[in-house]
Amino acid sequence: MVQLIVGKKGKGKTKHLLDKVNAEVKDINGNIVYLDKSTKHMYELNNKVRLIDVSEYMIENTDGFLGFISGILSQDHDLQQMYFDSFLKIAALEDGDVAATVEKLEKISEKFGVDFILSVSTDEAELPETVKSKIIVSL
Repeated sequence: MVQLIVGKKGKGKTKHLLDKVNAEVKDINGNIVYLDKSTKHMYELNNKVRLIDVSEYMIENTDGFLGFISGILSQDHDLQQMYFDSFLKIAALEDGDVAATVEKLEKISEKFGVDFILSVSTDEAELPETVKSKIIVSL
């Protein structure tokens, strides 16, 4: 399953994402990974959540990002959820096709049983119709 938290920059998406991950970690049996563009939120995350600073890995395009995700999945068979803060930035999608990438993440989710929760710095009205059904919070 892929879920989106959407809204313009500065609307509070990261707070929703952090609240959700910290609430989920108490009830989940598997592992959780939180991807961000920095380690700024390290101390706001439960210590059971693995934080990965994507900026350290020289991801230049969306295919590289999806390969990075696949690599993480291949190393952790207990992975149950992945949270992506600043999704457009970390996935190198700032000018790209969000719908195609979300569709690929949905296929990965179905195949490996991992849920993806994305923070997307875009207004709901600017998103393609195909992804609007995945929105859980619109700010």
